[in-house]
Amino acid sequence: CVASLRLAVDAMSGDHGLRSSIPATVYALNHNSALHILLVGDEPSILLALASEKYDPQRLAIHHAPDIVAMDDQPSRTLRSKKKSSMYQALELLRDGAVSAVVSAGNTGALVAMSCVVLERLPGIKRPAICAPVPAQNGHTYVLDLGANVECNAEQLHQFAQMGSALCRVLGGSEMPRIGLLNVGSELTKGTTEVRDAAELLASDTGLNYIGFVEGGDIFSADVDVVVCDGFAGNVALKVCEGTASFIANELRARFKKTFYGMLVGLLARPLINAFQRDINPDRYNGAALLGLNGVVVKSHGSSGTAGFQSAIRQAARAVDHDLQAQIEKQLEITSYKPH
Repeated sequence: CVASLRLAVDAMSGDHGLRSSIPATVYALNHNSALHILLVGDEPSILLALASEKYDPQRLAIHHAPDIVAMDDQPSRTLRSKKKSSMYQALELLRDGAVSAVVSAGNTGALVAMSCVVLERLPGIKRPAICAPVPAQNGHTYVLDLGANVECNAEQLHQFAQMGSALCRVLGGSEMPRIGLLNVGSELTKGTTEVRDAAELLASDTGLNYIGFVEGGDIFSADVDVVVCDGFAGNVALKVCEGTASFIANELRARFKKTFYGMLVGLLARPLINAFQRDINPDRYNGAALLGLNGVVVKSHGSSGTAGFQSAIRQAARAVDHDLQAQIEKQLEITSYKPH
């Protein structure tokens, strides 16, 4: 067994549960010979779902967890009443060193709360942050926070930048990622007090390549690698990105079907349109890392199907393979600013 690539998959999580987690897990195993996966959830249900699948049984195991965290469960309540759930049990396996990462499509609030309690935060980290790539002219831009923290102070935004920089180096291949702070304008006088104070911290940190304020449209440009913001703005931006991609695809299909000329043009343009849709497909970018914890946790979109869950597993495997945790800790050590 290659311990460094042993992942726990919260098999019961998300809107689709086993319908997406099982085929995604089997696909991941069949396309990565170094990968070992521990499926966490109701064992009889998992065995039934696996019955028609072909996989290497030496690299797939089951950890029985009889309970499930529902998508509408209150995070504070799950901490007390859902310790036998697949989500909680998966995190305990990570804490105890049985696996090197956890993948879950479950309740985001519960996952964040449980992770902070079971795994605890890295020394000095005030709050964890959710970070994921979005399509951009340079391939993709990493954005954080995407919903773990609705309100953030300057110090927390600074820590998000540190962790996002480390993630971009590991997964994005950039030696000195360009860090932008999301604001309503590029002028230094604009934005909330927290954002302006965060800008001063980022500018004074010699361990970061801070380029200044960026606006929403800059997320898709080739001018920035990591965009830092609070969880409210980040989550709204992410949902707008996904909604816009869906809107454009639906509008193009509808317009091409309206007239004979449109159908002819659509037929000729189909290869380009299909390629564009693949490039902006949210499934391709699914898998948000929950940064700032003592362990690698990847959050898959709750509504993601098999392809999206595959992407989340792939992101987790890459994070472990490239030792993301050590890179984040190194980034926090070299900062020229020390938290209070």
